[in-house]
Amino acid sequence: MTFAQTPAAGVLSYRLIDLAGAEITLAGLLLAIVIVAVSFAVSRLAVRLIARIRMRMGAGGAALYILEKFTGYGIAIIGVIFALSSMGLNLSSLAVFAGALGVGVGLGLQGVVKEFVSGIVLLFDNILNVGDYVELPGSPGVRGVVYEIGARATRIRTNDNLDIFVPNSRLIEERFINWTLKGQTRRIHIPFSVAYGADKAKVREVVLHAAKDVPFTLPDEGPRRTQVWMTSFGDSALNFELVVWPTLDAVKRPAAMQAAYTWAIDDALRSASIEIPYPQRDIRVRSVFEREGEEAFKALGYKPAKASEAAVQTRERRTRNDAEHDTLRPEDDPPPVVKAREEVEEKAQ
Repeated sequence: MTFAQTPAAGVLSYRLIDLAGAEITLAGLLLAIVIVAVSFAVSRLAVRLIARIRMRMGAGGAALYILEKFTGYGIAIIGVIFALSSMGLNLSSLAVFAGALGVGVGLGLQGVVKEFVSGIVLLFDNILNVGDYVELPGSPGVRGVVYEIGARATRIRTNDNLDIFVPNSRLIEERFINWTLKGQTRRIHIPFSVAYGADKAKVREVVLHAAKDVPFTLPDEGPRRTQVWMTSFGDSALNFELVVWPTLDAVKRPAAMQAAYTWAIDDALRSASIEIPYPQRDIRVRSVFEREGEEAFKALGYKPAKASEAAVQTRERRTRNDAEHDTLRPEDDPPPVVKAREEVEEKAQ
């Protein structure tokens, strides 16, 4: 018994091209397209599922991120292989063709392949993870949180909410700074100057008190202590540095953090009547109208501010320390690894 071939079946069996000894029909091509579409959909669904699990887990986030990336790539590649087989292609017979194609890809797309391999190296390396705060030297320098390590580039989000895509190979071949490697804080140096003749012990006392009063300063513990160093003799000033250990969240906002400490130091020095010198030459006059010291100041009509008034002014200036508020501001959209770590810490508490 024979059946008449329908017009639709005839169209689907229409031969399009001969490739590597196999006849590519319209039906085989459509089946291959369906397989590729399904494999990409399954790949995307699996990636989302693993990402959701990773967000709920604190430990093992880096390993799950690697699994997430390779699951997406693996399902897509397997789908493409099955699609080629469904068209009737013998993959072993395509060895010569694949070799020639590989040479062409190597010459024309070597940059893409280089970035892809570099991304795989970054995924398995421990020097860079999602959630780290990194700095790339340059003009201008790039500083921000690593949000994603992609197939071609790594996405870094700055504190100004700008997404910057850095080629993966640059993070392997060039030097960069990881400010928060393994989730640790770092020591910050804040330079400042006072006029010659200032009481160094008093300068140290008021600046230490101001630094420890900043809410994101870590308490003294072992070698991690807040200190004030006198670093050099300047042309018109004594140069100091505040050496302080801030919280990890503050480290991720270096510009705002440094501005907040500078503001606090200025408030403390002014309230203690410690002079912050201008870059100028001072002419010393030993006596005014044959008077010296406080009597000379009174003869000139100068009245030092009272301690209570200075304290009020300090409190008023503190409320306007925008950099301090910006440093304490929570992240609007932290990376999934960081968000998961914070959720685990909250549950532990």
